[in-house]
Amino acid sequence: MSHHATSPTPRAKRIAILIWGVACYALFFACFLYAIAFVGNLAIAPKTIDSGEPGPIGLALAVNLGLLSLFAVQHSGMARPGFKRAWTKVIPDAAERPTYVLVSTLTLVVLFAYWQPIGGEVWSVTNPVGAAALRALYFAGWAMLLYAIALLGHFELFGIRQAWLGFRGRPYAPQPFETPGLYRHMRHPIYVSWAVIFWATPVMSAGHLLFAVVATAYMVLAVFVEERDLVGHFGDTYRRYQETTPKYLPRLRRKRATGKAAIA
Repeated sequence: MSHHATSPTPRAKRIAILIWGVACYALFFACFLYAIAFVGNLAIAPKTIDSGEPGPIGLALAVNLGLLSLFAVQHSGMARPGFKRAWTKVIPDAAERPTYVLVSTLTLVVLFAYWQPIGGEVWSVTNPVGAAALRALYFAGWAMLLYAIALLGHFELFGIRQAWLGFRGRPYAPQPFETPGLYRHMRHPIYVSWAVIFWATPVMSAGHLLFAVVATAYMVLAVFVEERDLVGHFGDTYRRYQETTPKYLPRLRRKRATGKAAIA
């Protein structure tokens, strides 16, 4: 327990934590909506993953790999239990998750702003039915992502619940380990959703391919690190969940599961 929980928090500070949580969430939500247009190359966005004139490929590769690495290090590093313990010696416990969401959002904003297009087509689906099917799959990936997040607790994952409890002066306790909905069939539906989003496109440029490959590789590594933390936290409960439930693709015939999923 951090030292912030040892004494009552002044009302002004509790109000500030709530405002902070709501502001961080609002910025995240705006960035989330922009990401749909950015990755999907939708014309409503001023800049997308393929918009603009390609420059020198060496510079584009260096910039884009740097941006993706920055996001990976920030997103995984700040989510580790050790970092959280150190970080909550500096900021109130209730502000930890909103601040994580804010920094992740700002990292994405930097990625969107400085991403360099790389020309060339890896594939292009010109058949109208095929292109429409891939576009529908893309939006289905976003719908699945929102559903998978909602199953875990949308407002907890993005820090609103923590800020609200801080405002109320109540200690935060993680929600119990559960396997609702999709989590009864796969351990990581959120990562599966992201994979669908990254790869379901009627036109795959070289730049989009770089984004998809590196982001997918990062997710595979993130799953390994995340599950190590979950085993450390939940012990045999999570090990049994690993034994009975596949990581990504549901089994046609499934073993009985005893375990619950959790927010990383």
